[in-house]
Amino acid sequence: MAPICEGMASQEIETLASALARLPGLGPRSARRAVLWLVKRRESALPALLEALATVGEALVECDTCGNVDTTSPCGICADPRRDGKGLCVVEDVADLWALDRAKLFTGKYHVLGGKLSALDGIRPEDLNIASLLSRVEEGGVDEVVLAMNATLEGQTTAHYLAERLEGFPVRITQLAHGLPVGGELDYLDEGTLAQALRARRPLG
Repeated sequence: MAPICEGMASQEIETLASALARLPGLGPRSARRAVLWLVKRRESALPALLEALATVGEALVECDTCGNVDTTSPCGICADPRRDGKGLCVVEDVADLWALDRAKLFTGKYHVLGGKLSALDGIRPEDLNIASLLSRVEEGGVDEVVLAMNATLEGQTTAHYLAERLEGFPVRITQLAHGLPVGGELDYLDEGTLAQALRARRPLG
């Protein structure tokens, strides 16, 4: 792989640019711009960034209840008494949870699967947080399970598998509807599209 900051004398700067380029949504060009921005503001922005990274690295934990990432377990959403425990929204990843919660339309709680079923990638039901989902529903108090899978083949396969596993429980099973493009991922959709999808969720099956 060619150096990202080719021509730079400092190996440390090149290492930083390479590390940033591995972040989602940041390619080599964006990484170079970020490095230059940090270099120009190294006395003000850089110390604050380093402190924030160190703090987050030490404090972040995975919620034992839903799988969200927060600084406490249970997370802020699970511990919020204003949340309606009768509604449970199942998502593939934490990024999807954050995207949906930004829309501020779903007042229930969440469950993060930690991925999606994929025969190609060797991801099986036992590799996902499905058993804990069934346990939460079995405990009672949940009236509706919203299957908020991404509109991909693997996402829909996962949704149908979950619907089959949930058939024996007295809950209404719905999924996101209008506004989600085929192949679209929740984390990349705007809040208006997500809001429309939540409002128009429909029974699965």
